[in-house]
Amino acid sequence: MGAYLNCGNDAFRMIRNDNYVDKTGLIGYVNSTIDKPRNLVCVSRPRRFGKSYAAMMLSAYYDRSCDSHSLFDDLEISREQTYEEYINRFDVIYLDITLFLTLTERVEDVVSCIQQSVIEELTEAFPGCVKDGTVSLPAALLSINQKAGNRFMIIVDEWDALFREAKQKENLQGEYLRLLRGLFKGGPAMKKAVAGAYMTGILPIKKYGTESALTDSREFTMTDPDMLAPYVGFTESEVRALCEKHGMDFGEMKQWYDGYSFSALQSVYSPNSVMTAIERRVFRSYWKKTETYESLKNYITANRDGLKDAIVSMLGGISVQIDTGTFQNDMISMKSRDDILTLLIHLGYLSYDEQESTVRIPNLEIADAFRTAVKETSWAGVSEALAESDKLLKSAMAGSCCWSELTMTAKTVRKSMNV
Repeated sequence: MGAYLNCGNDAFRMIRNDNYVDKTGLIGYVNSTIDKPRNLVCVSRPRRFGKSYAAMMLSAYYDRSCDSHSLFDDLEISREQTYEEYINRFDVIYLDITLFLTLTERVEDVVSCIQQSVIEELTEAFPGCVKDGTVSLPAALLSINQKAGNRFMIIVDEWDALFREAKQKENLQGEYLRLLRGLFKGGPAMKKAVAGAYMTGILPIKKYGTESALTDSREFTMTDPDMLAPYVGFTESEVRALCEKHGMDFGEMKQWYDGYSFSALQSVYSPNSVMTAIERRVFRSYWKKTETYESLKNYITANRDGLKDAIVSMLGGISVQIDTGTFQNDMISMKSRDDILTLLIHLGYLSYDEQESTVRIPNLEIADAFRTAVKETSWAGVSEALAESDKLLKSAMAGSCCWSELTMTAKTVRKSMNV
């Protein structure tokens, strides 16, 4: 087993040893895309919504260097027709882009580091199949497939880390996208070498104008999760079962961590928050512990194009109209209030109603994060008005009122905050 090639199934075994919630139905969908013209599945979701768990699960299932039947035989995927067809079938290349960012001294060297690191393991695993001096990962995979016949499943975790950590380095981002296109948009020979691929991150695939940078992908986002909505977070039935198992109050769990809804699924919970509340046996906001909280504060401070008015309304329990179409799927091309609000959907701070084209604050946990962030801004009058309403928030936290009672009417909020 290598660090990037055929990592084995130990990581998923550790996940199963915890309070695992069965999300292996996702494997069934990925199986359905193997050897199809569009065999890249890209799923974006917020921080701490189980992205890496899903990537590790897929890696353990496909990895041909181990036998993973004992990890999957009792799960949903075992009932799928394709279960035996693809389990432990491929050589898996697992790329955690955040890891490569920590391994390189200069961020400009990340893409070359990715290719060099994987090629070194491929050269050792397939002697005589990779030419000396090969620096292109797609070229190495093509050579191995042609000489040895091995086929690959590529899994990319935190695919968008470069767009988040190196926001201004467009040349580096372009180099990275060229690598991804080489892996996933190649001709017949590349499709033969790469049987399938799965990418996950916070941001959707970068757009240039209206065109996706990876046009052949099957993409599922927080604004359009489609049939993969049950795998975005925990469903209501899953959370109810966890509460019964661990003796937690389901009503409190719902008001704290529910609130994300899609056309295909009306109730989705934040997985990390649910599991942390169960572990610590305390209902509170765990959202401010995430790195994206700093982004929330920064974008609120920008107060672009009526953003202040929109956030005040949402803190008052009102949904706000939004146009998500102009968002370029990065963290710098913010031309309007709607772009910032769309980013906050992908970061998990807002819930999006696709049918109504509106956003709202989903639950008590996120409302608490918003209120804290607003208090740290220089918005005149807003922080003072929020401080006055903290008594009601504390009542909600203590369980003496519910999330719906916490929200004031937009008229009252606007008047008290002079917006």
